[in-house]
Amino acid sequence: MHSGTSLRSALTACAAKGRLPDFLARLTAAELRFLRHDWPIWAHEHQLPPQGDWRVWLLLGGRGAGKTRAGAEWLRAAVNAAARQGRGGELRIALVGETQMDAREVMVEGISGLLGVHPASERPQWLPSRRRLEWPCGAVAQVFSSEDPDALRGPQFEMAWCDELAKWRHVQETWDMLQFGLRLGTHPRQLVTTTPRPIPLLKRLIGDEGTVVTRAATEANAAHLAKGFITAIRTRYRGTRLARQELDGEIVGEREGAMWSRDALERCRTDRRPEELTRIVVAVDPPAGSSRRSDACGIVAAGIDAAGIVHVLADASVRAAKPARWARAAVELWRTLGADCLVAEVNQGGEMVGAVINGVDPGVPVAEVRARRGKWLRAEPVAMLYEQGRVRHVGAFPELEDEMAEFTPDGLSAGHSPDRLDALVYALHELALKPLASPRLRSL
Repeated sequence: MHSGTSLRSALTACAAKGRLPDFLARLTAAELRFLRHDWPIWAHEHQLPPQGDWRVWLLLGGRGAGKTRAGAEWLRAAVNAAARQGRGGELRIALVGETQMDAREVMVEGISGLLGVHPASERPQWLPSRRRLEWPCGAVAQVFSSEDPDALRGPQFEMAWCDELAKWRHVQETWDMLQFGLRLGTHPRQLVTTTPRPIPLLKRLIGDEGTVVTRAATEANAAHLAKGFITAIRTRYRGTRLARQELDGEIVGEREGAMWSRDALERCRTDRRPEELTRIVVAVDPPAGSSRRSDACGIVAAGIDAAGIVHVLADASVRAAKPARWARAAVELWRTLGADCLVAEVNQGGEMVGAVINGVDPGVPVAEVRARRGKWLRAEPVAMLYEQGRVRHVGAFPELEDEMAEFTPDGLSAGHSPDRLDALVYALHELALKPLASPRLRSL
C-alpha cells in the first residue's frame, strides 16, 4: 500500500472515532504543513500518475474532476525528485494550453495551478514577460499556446503538461511540434489533461501503446465542488451529449442522421487562412431574448477566395447577451477582419436588429436576411458546398462543429437551437450561394 494511502486511512479512522481534532492539535506547525502539501494523502486514485513504462498519460475527466490539480502536482513531484537527485537545473518542462491566457490563468496562476500547489519554500518564480517559471532548484517551465505551434520549434524538454488538448486551435500541428521537442532526459513523458471531444488526435492517442488512459467523472471530486452543483447540473443535462462529454468525460461518437460528420469536418480543416480573399462577411443570428435560458447569439465570420473556396474564419458567438452586447461583439469582429458587410437575420427583431448594430457603429453596412424556410432546408445547400470541397475551417471551432455534427432533420442540435450553425449558414449563403457584384481582391 502507498504510504500516502496508509496515512490517509489512518486519518480517516481517527476521524471516524472523533479523535481527529485532538490529533491535529498535537502536531507542530511543520507537521501540519507536511500534511497540507503531501499530495498522496489527499489525491484521488485517478489523480496519481500511473505505474509502468508510458510516454503519454492521458487524463480524461469531466468538469471539476481535478485534472488541473493532478497536472500541477505531477510536475511538483517531478521537480522535487530532480532536486533530490541534484539535477534540478537540468529539468526543462513545456506547459501548453489552448491560449497563452488559459495557460497562465489555469496552469500557472489558477487555484489548482503550479503556484498554488507549492509550499512557499518550494514555489517557483513566475516571470510573465518571459512566460516562464523558475524553481529554486533550477528547473524551468515555459508556457506555450496552441495558437502558435511554431513557438515550439527550437526549445527542448524532458516533460510536458498539455491542458485541454481537445480545445486546441491548431491541435495536430501543435502536438507534432511538441513531440519533436521532447528529447531531453532518459525517458521524456507528457501528461494530457482534457475534457474529451471526438477529435482524431485524441482517438489516436487512446489507441497508442505508449499511452496510459485514466478516466474520471465530475462526481469523483464532488467533495471539492460547490454544494448542490452535481445535483443541479445532472438534473439540467441528464442524458445529453453535454453531460456525457463534460461531466462523464466520455468521447461522444457520431449522431445518426446528422447533416455533417465529424470526419468530414476534420477533412475540411486548415491551419492557414489565405492571404487574399475577395470578400469577407460577418453573419449574426440574434436571439429572441437575453436570459440564461435564451438561445445564444450566433456570430460567425467567413471569407471567399478567387477560386470560390469559402474559409470560415471565426466564431464569436455569445450567450445570454443583451442586444447591445451581441451587437458590439459582431461589430468588433467586423472591424478586426475588415469585413465588407454584416449579415443579420431579422426574423426575431425586424428593423430593431439593424438599429442596434447601427447604434454601435453607424458606418457598418448591414445586409438583412429573413429566413423563409426551415433550418434543415436552409442548411442543405451549405452542406453541399462542404461535400464539393468548397469550404475550409481555418483552425478549430469546437462549439460550432459540435452543433454541425449534432444537427438533425428536426432542425435542432442536441435538442437545442443551432444558433452558431444558423449564422454559418447565413454567411455561406451570402458568399457562395447568391450572385456577387464586382468582387474585389483583398489582401489580409
